[in-house]
Amino acid sequence: MGGVRRVLTGIGRALRARRGLFVGVAAAVLALDILVPVAVLSIARVPVDYFTVNPWLARLPGYLASGKGSLAERLGRVWELALFWFSADGVFGIDWGFAVTTADLARFIFMAALVGAYFALWAHRRDRTGAAGWRTRASGQGGMLGAVGSVCGLATGGCTVMGCGAPMIPVVGLAFVGLSSTTLTLFAQVSTYATLAVIGGLTAGVICLAWRIGDPR
Repeated sequence: MGGVRRVLTGIGRALRARRGLFVGVAAAVLALDILVPVAVLSIARVPVDYFTVNPWLARLPGYLASGKGSLAERLGRVWELALFWFSADGVFGIDWGFAVTTADLARFIFMAALVGAYFALWAHRRDRTGAAGWRTRASGQGGMLGAVGSVCGLATGGCTVMGCGAPMIPVVGLAFVGLSSTTLTLFAQVSTYATLAVIGGLTAGVICLAWRIGDPR
């Protein structure tokens, strides 16, 4: 328990000292996680021309309170519920659509908070210790790579897409049309494993920096 308390103390100190940096980085990563897929699809395929929030969300409280099935089943359906989506019309109807589900939004928020915490911890430790040199630069670059990987989908960007032939693929695969199902499945698998790798790496970085900052000495 002492180790957990020390890590939490370090995170608390950094967030109090660098609240603005944490909020700014997290907000930027969250916004780009949502907007980058739309930009990629608009550039590579057809420009977006429609956006809407799921109108059924107004009925969500009532559904959770007394909907069909057990509470666990209702929560499971809500977890996969599309909250909002973007789409673009083509010659033969909808060319593509990008929907953000509850699960997608939860992942985006978690990654944004993780990247924001990493930068807050890194900046606080740099200012507190006056650290410089290759280790400080490498730590900052590591956080930047995690942020870029999260935003661009090179590492984490699984997303729900309509009109591309696969339900979950990384952003880098959104621009391709007509790929085989095997290739799309490979994209999905790479995205899943890379997501876990980036989350694991950033989590380890946050814990390491928080451990050092939480040192009572």
